[in-house]
Amino acid sequence: MYQLLKPALFQLAPERAHHLTVKGLAATLAVPGLSHAFRATYRLEDPSLERQVFGLPFPNPVGLAAGFDKDGKYYRHMASLGFGFLELGTVTPRPQAGNPQPRLFRLPKDRALINRMGFNNEGVDALAGRLLRYGRPGKTILGGNIGKNKTTPNEQAVDDYVDCFKKLYALVDYFVVNVSSPNTPNLRALQDKEPLTALLSTLQELNQRMVKSSLRPMEDLGKPGDLWHAKPILLKIAPDLTEGQLDDILAIVEATGIAGIIATNTTIAREPLTTPQAAVAAIGAGGLSGAPVRDRSTEVIRYLHQKSEGHLNIIGVGGIDSPESAQEKLDAGAKLIQVYSGMVYAGPGLVRDIKRSLL
Repeated sequence: MYQLLKPALFQLAPERAHHLTVKGLAATLAVPGLSHAFRATYRLEDPSLERQVFGLPFPNPVGLAAGFDKDGKYYRHMASLGFGFLELGTVTPRPQAGNPQPRLFRLPKDRALINRMGFNNEGVDALAGRLLRYGRPGKTILGGNIGKNKTTPNEQAVDDYVDCFKKLYALVDYFVVNVSSPNTPNLRALQDKEPLTALLSTLQELNQRMVKSSLRPMEDLGKPGDLWHAKPILLKIAPDLTEGQLDDILAIVEATGIAGIIATNTTIAREPLTTPQAAVAAIGAGGLSGAPVRDRSTEVIRYLHQKSEGHLNIIGVGGIDSPESAQEKLDAGAKLIQVYSGMVYAGPGLVRDIKRSLL
């Protein structure tokens, strides 16, 4: 169905097409008969697909990357596509409009997107409110991707991350610290060793305090094997880091004890592309995602996996638009994978096709 609608959707501005697509999904799932047929078509579950990673039981290793559902408006609908986990956000403490439109662009010849969204979102309180209202989507794992507001100086950035962490703590299963988006001025400076170590250490200390201060039912206290534990914290990194910077990242992971890495975010590079250079230049600044990022993302995953001797938990993302590209990430050392841009071109059946291939 998506492939039939795709030519019409690609005639629309990308951001408008995105909103129409997810609203159409929500409308379809609101019809009882269509809802059952839809789920039967797209869901594919099997015990052999289950994964236990950083202490969490994932129904399958295929997740939805952050950015698709920033405000948690459609996460229950997206779960119907058969994802093992959904990452919401990036969310910031205060609502912000993001960058002026147009800010999302397709490069069909390259099966790629360029975006300079700028952390547009309704704020952490809006996301927390929806999660409280609608609850968890069955066994699907939820992640919270957190960032800082554009107007917050880097010297005070830790306060923004702490605010989001506290408000989402009881509502998501894991956290992702986003310091690698190229669309918030100076954000990537937080990837430097000193500020990043300070930020992650602060969140880890807060993590432990939140566990100890959690209000637990008296009858649960002392039960063996209970689920009251610190939330896994992951760091999302850029594909543009050098090997020396990646070595620093590994040292920071070890020093702070965070749960793992998401590799990688979008790139500021513009090679290799088949789209004419003049057309790319006319688009302007933004992060490139999709097929052109595939090889570099896989290189980063393989480097981190080998340098950590296989001990690092890695979620692989970047250029996954087929079962083959998904397997490439897993072979390089990723324990889980995420899709976004690839689904724009391949359609929602991509999730099912990857799982079928894994089986």
